[in-house]
Amino acid sequence: MAAAITTTTTDRAGDAMPVQLPRLMQLASPTLPVGGFAYSQGMEWAVEAGWLANEADTRDWLGGLLDTSLGRLDLPVLARLHRAWQQGERKRFDYWNRFLLTSRQTRELRQEDALMGEALARLLVDLGVVARQALPQRPFAFAALFAMAAVAWHLGVEDAASGYLWAWLENQVAAAVKLVPLGQTAGQRLLFELGGRIPALVATALALGDEELGGVTTGQAIASCGHETQHTRLFRS
Repeated sequence: MAAAITTTTTDRAGDAMPVQLPRLMQLASPTLPVGGFAYSQGMEWAVEAGWLANEADTRDWLGGLLDTSLGRLDLPVLARLHRAWQQGERKRFDYWNRFLLTSRQTRELRQEDALMGEALARLLVDLGVVARQALPQRPFAFAALFAMAAVAWHLGVEDAASGYLWAWLENQVAAAVKLVPLGQTAGQRLLFELGGRIPALVATALALGDEELGGVTTGQAIASCGHETQHTRLFRS
């Protein structure tokens, strides 16, 4: 299980103050050294193919992925990983880790998930959040390590899921600003509009039963496959 860590700090008067919010912000930050900025998840090919040409197209693309992929697969599995790690159910944790990785529709998407998970595992070990010997069986899904950090830092599953969605959305909007391209203000409009949907997405995702899990995103799968042989690329997926 995760190593014990401090979840409070003290102010000048000596009063204890929780640090869960700063920990959540750290997990969701684009400066988290897991390489999220290097991946477009098929968006690069979609732009070259003419599928995404403006802000409206990008809003539809990202909104569709939030609804049919993140909200139906990543978030409910993240919740199960969080619960399994919190309760010390290692076999269940390993099961959902494998489930998420094998649900990726292309080689690039699966490799992205595993590489980001490995990077987060190294960081958590370096920070002393989890002991190296306590790490689950490789390969790691990024959500699995995200859940481990959330449990270690006493973050509730709703907050962890919201942070996970925000981190994904911010990386994807940053990619769209470069690729479509979009202006910085357009990027902020997308974050404002799509970010406002996060609470409802989290609530829906956490209510799903095991038999309801799964995200089929045909357009993203096609774009991801096309990206594997794209001649000029800025992103790794």
